[in-house]
Amino acid sequence: MSGITRYGSYVPYFRLSRTALGAGRGERAAASYDEDSVSMAVEASRDAIDAGSALDALIFATTSPPYAEKSNAATVHAALSLPEATTSLEIGATSRAGLSALLVGLDLAAAGRRTLVTAADVVIGAPGGSRESAGGDAAVSFACGPDAEAIAILRGRASATTELLDVWRLPDDAFASQWEERFGAEVLAPVLQEVVITALKHAGVNPPELATVILDATLPRATAGLPRALQLKPEQLADSLAASVGRAGAAHAGLLLARALDHANPGDRILVASLADGCDAAVFEVTGRIAQGRPTHSVDSWIASKRNDLAYNTYLKWRGILPFEPPRRPEPVRPAAPPMHRSEHWKLGFVGSRCTACGAGQLPPQRVCSACGAVDQSEDAPFANRTCRIATYTLDHLAYSLQPPTVAAVLDFEGGGRLAGELTDMEPDKVAIGDEFEMTFRRLYTGQGVHNYFWKARPRR
Repeated sequence: MSGITRYGSYVPYFRLSRTALGAGRGERAAASYDEDSVSMAVEASRDAIDAGSALDALIFATTSPPYAEKSNAATVHAALSLPEATTSLEIGATSRAGLSALLVGLDLAAAGRRTLVTAADVVIGAPGGSRESAGGDAAVSFACGPDAEAIAILRGRASATTELLDVWRLPDDAFASQWEERFGAEVLAPVLQEVVITALKHAGVNPPELATVILDATLPRATAGLPRALQLKPEQLADSLAASVGRAGAAHAGLLLARALDHANPGDRILVASLADGCDAAVFEVTGRIAQGRPTHSVDSWIASKRNDLAYNTYLKWRGILPFEPPRRPEPVRPAAPPMHRSEHWKLGFVGSRCTACGAGQLPPQRVCSACGAVDQSEDAPFANRTCRIATYTLDHLAYSLQPPTVAAVLDFEGGGRLAGELTDMEPDKVAIGDEFEMTFRRLYTGQGVHNYFWKARPRR
């Protein structure tokens, strides 16, 4: 048997009010201009594992991959400094991919292969459409291992695959399309009920014994009849986070599961089902290890840490939907493959060096210590989880950016080390010398079809 040993989640800092969309109350989470599914997957995974953890496999699930052909999982792997021998694969093309990936990860864990499963999505809908207003951006990660170490053990599962034209998008399409809701609900509702009942039988659990029931679907209408069929009480149904995050594509079922684990007690049984192109359902039992397996950031803490004044035209600009006049500066050049490969450990893993003679930190890693002058007396030193403070900064209104001004700062790190870098997720007029920041993995820019990832500093969330 196998189960979830640790987990993490991530909800971006920015929110887009549905009032600005003319779509009623609430808000949706919106990834920043320098975020994508890869960067968000890294953020969620940092709470689920320690950098450099000995994992056997990495599975990345998304319907919004930054690269159509090139492993996005490899970038996540490098940013987390995972061992080179780690197997990596991607699952996509359906928003059920997140829960499907978790079940695959649990299968690998049952075979003795420790696996990290991460799901992330940037959900983009056509302006004025339901996908734009009801969608949201988020990520979630689960470390899968033996049941002896699990905080939640997989007790039962079931799946079904249904060929159905419900939600689809061609490779060159900017937005997904969806068929009329009544047809999809009529086909998928019986599939959901059959798969859930099968999973409960496999787990030996009756509906009244469930502490939390998570129902995720491309068509919420298709899930409406299940609570009545199982005679569930309202308090058993998990909040869908529709009013605060929106449906986060492949990450959504996992995000709701992470939130349920945030509040769960030992012995709780949790049912999670994801309905899209068929259905996956799983029943978990929470163990006594839940307290020590919880992450630093809960889902609710991510939701509460926000800025909800994002202008609609800014959001459209970030997503490449609204044409705009770019800064009158040269566009960024394409990053070159050889130097990116040579500096992978530093550039993606944010691993500097520490002088073994005097203990001084060096960013980027150096052969000669800047403090004592020792030569080739250094060791690798991860800096991604260290806090830093602003030594000095400047606002650059001319640099090429989708969110000017760019705030460049000199950062002094806890334990030593200094770096000139960029700030993100902050209000430029509120930045001050001495402010404490933390590091976050971001996409600096995209030049001629090549994404340039590195680390930026943000206010502590």
